[in-house]
Amino acid sequence: MKRRLEVIIEHCNEFHLDPLKAFQLPEEQAKFTALPIEILEEAQATSSQYPIVILAEGSPVGFFVLHDDVLLEEHSDNDRALLLMAFSINEKEQGKGIATKAMEEVQSFVGQAFPGKNEIVLGVNHKNMAAQHVYRKAGFHDTGRRKMGRNGEIFIFSVDL
Repeated sequence: MKRRLEVIIEHCNEFHLDPLKAFQLPEEQAKFTALPIEILEEAQATSSQYPIVILAEGSPVGFFVLHDDVLLEEHSDNDRALLLMAFSINEKEQGKGIATKAMEEVQSFVGQAFPGKNEIVLGVNHKNMAAQHVYRKAGFHDTGRRKMGRNGEIFIFSVDL
């Protein structure tokens, strides 16, 4: 029987920076999200953005930012929601089920780390079928809301906590 990979989500700290700087994404994914290093400095400097790291077997393999700011208003009318953005898994770690496990784990993480929040929302490009599959598999659903992004139409997904 195959051993289940341990995936943990935690707030990003200085110990995660070097591995996050080394992240790479395939070209077809890079058009849909940013590398952690591209957004980490801004997220760390803003009190309403929370950089989060995904660890697999103790090593940083993924990243995203939770927003509790004006960007949330473009995705949800719920002031008790958090917006998940810039989700990525380092290219060499893809295909191991880490993304799905992380999206399942983020729900309990948010419930514990952000008491009072009752929903996670995110935007996913209509052409990014792989990401849509991961989000659906982890319990997110298409809200029917749409917005335009730099690469076309964005579907708004959500999961209640």
